[in-house]
Amino acid sequence: MANYSISANQLTEGSSVFIRGKLAFARLTSLIEGAALAASDQRKVQNGMSPVGKPHTTATITEAEVQFADPANPTVEEQFVSERRYTSKKNPASGANYSIDSKGTNLPIIAIPSEKGDGTYDQDTSGQELAQGLDVTLVLRVYKPKNFANRGLSLDQVIVHETPRYYNAGGVASGELAARGIVFNAPPRAVQAQPGSGSAVGNGEEPVATEVEDGLSFPAPQPAVAASVAAPVPAQAHAQVLTEPVAATPQAAPAVAPVAAPVPVVQPQQETPEQKLARLERENAELKNAGSAVGAPAGQGPWGGSGDAQQAGITYQG
Repeated sequence: MANYSISANQLTEGSSVFIRGKLAFARLTSLIEGAALAASDQRKVQNGMSPVGKPHTTATITEAEVQFADPANPTVEEQFVSERRYTSKKNPASGANYSIDSKGTNLPIIAIPSEKGDGTYDQDTSGQELAQGLDVTLVLRVYKPKNFANRGLSLDQVIVHETPRYYNAGGVASGELAARGIVFNAPPRAVQAQPGSGSAVGNGEEPVATEVEDGLSFPAPQPAVAASVAAPVPAQAHAQVLTEPVAATPQAAPAVAPVAAPVPVVQPQQETPEQKLARLERENAELKNAGSAVGAPAGQGPWGGSGDAQQAGITYQG
């Protein structure tokens, strides 16, 4: 562990420190939180660092130099920040590095040179992350966390000293576009595909079930056996089965009339009611057996239930 001459409890709350360098990495326009925070903390622990544990913004600069208000008489806070610069093991040629994880829900103010060219600055409200390599100054402020004796540093502002460039994930650099006469009025931003788009189909993923406006999904296609169940039972046969047990009732006979173009089915006159009942039970059993044999596990009928069609409210008649 490095030995520092200045400790955090020596800092004065509310004082500021300016440190300038080249932006190496930053997350300034949105908080690192949720799953991103968990992943970030895990990486820190694996690298021997302490996890942040709270939503935060972050920035790392290379070639970092503290901008002393009076170089001959640096403040305690300026010395504190200067001592905490470090050399990157992966990139030692980047000079002194400085990193800050700024806890809290406030995003830092990003200041960019005004288009007027008069040396003033405007606040960047584009919502885009700054590009790597920009010449920036980080403005740090000393604060005292609740329930802690020591002081901490927060990242209050990021001042950009050149025309701003923005992080472009995999896109074409704006300079290359400008060289070809293509200039955007505002820097373009990547557009994320919406979940459930048709592009997922064909990539090994199952298409999402279609929903109607009332929120109910369309009925799933029924197995082919469901249609074949009713085929062997003529409409005229249904009428006969229903009318024979109530033959003495005059109102039962007209039930045959609504059937369009009836096909006469001649039943054996010698079949007794007991024989007819036995035949119907046998046909029902054959139909149920046929339903469970087509692509369904044993004991499971075409409706996904127990295989008993009568439990589904369906009774087959001869």
